[in-house]
Amino acid sequence: MDTFTNPVYAGDAPDPQAVRVGDTWYLVHTNGGGQNVPVLTSPDLVHWTAAGDALPDLPKWADPGKTWAPEILPLGPDRYVLYPTVADRESGRQCIARAVGTKPGGPYVDDSTGPLICQADLGGSIDASPFRDRDGALYLVWKNDGNAIGTDTWLWSQRLSDDGLQLLGQPIRLLKQTEPWEGAVVEGPFLWRHGERLFLFYAANAYDTAAYAEGYATCDTPLGPCRKAAQNPILASRGNASGPGHASMVEQDGRTWLLYHAWPAGAEGSQSPGRQLWLDEVTWDGDRPTVHGPTSDPQRRP
Repeated sequence: MDTFTNPVYAGDAPDPQAVRVGDTWYLVHTNGGGQNVPVLTSPDLVHWTAAGDALPDLPKWADPGKTWAPEILPLGPDRYVLYPTVADRESGRQCIARAVGTKPGGPYVDDSTGPLICQADLGGSIDASPFRDRDGALYLVWKNDGNAIGTDTWLWSQRLSDDGLQLLGQPIRLLKQTEPWEGAVVEGPFLWRHGERLFLFYAANAYDTAAYAEGYATCDTPLGPCRKAAQNPILASRGNASGPGHASMVEQDGRTWLLYHAWPAGAEGSQSPGRQLWLDEVTWDGDRPTVHGPTSDPQRRP
């Protein structure tokens, strides 16, 4: 068929991120079904198959049950780095780990003695997303988990070493919650370059409500400064999709697509079926992205 209909995966798949290796897409998402980092695979971004646990063993300093928002950084044909959020036993906060694998679907191994980032005094650190700029430089963006302790949630950026295992220089604050639609939280950041412009996409508001949505800012560099778009949010609850957000972006055959999660309308916060996987196209009007969604009707496939 030449069309598809959302959701493209009806199971629980929160905080999705996908990379293409060869002819296969590999998607990782927040823990579920007894797995730390569930993996889905697809030949076409539309048909997804469960493919095991990318991180079967947590680092020795982490506790199970709260392994969130993993993302994959491809560094070579047999080297991949995974950045999951895990429960740090010592601090009692959510912190960011890094694990290395030889295949995109894992298994990944984190043999470190502690977190890569753990801003415990700021509530912890979550939602890490790696970015490779045009010059090959690597960066990591993330959120301090301020809403866990009733303080501001900032999105941060910092240079990564070429092997993806160390942070370089100092962390830079990019933006925090300031707009009514954002509520008390901004989170789930990722950087994306389109043409000459650099975009910082992010989710905001309470994840388990219909108010959760996606917006973006434009940035001068991966370390800022960044300016929020006036037309935010660019993806919000509509039709059968409630609380869409925590997205990632991919390109296939010259088209741009947003992968994100959403609750079935009326089922916000429910464990069954949970946050399902949605796919919608993004088009660009000059330097302005438009997300054509959430869509519940058939649309042209990637």
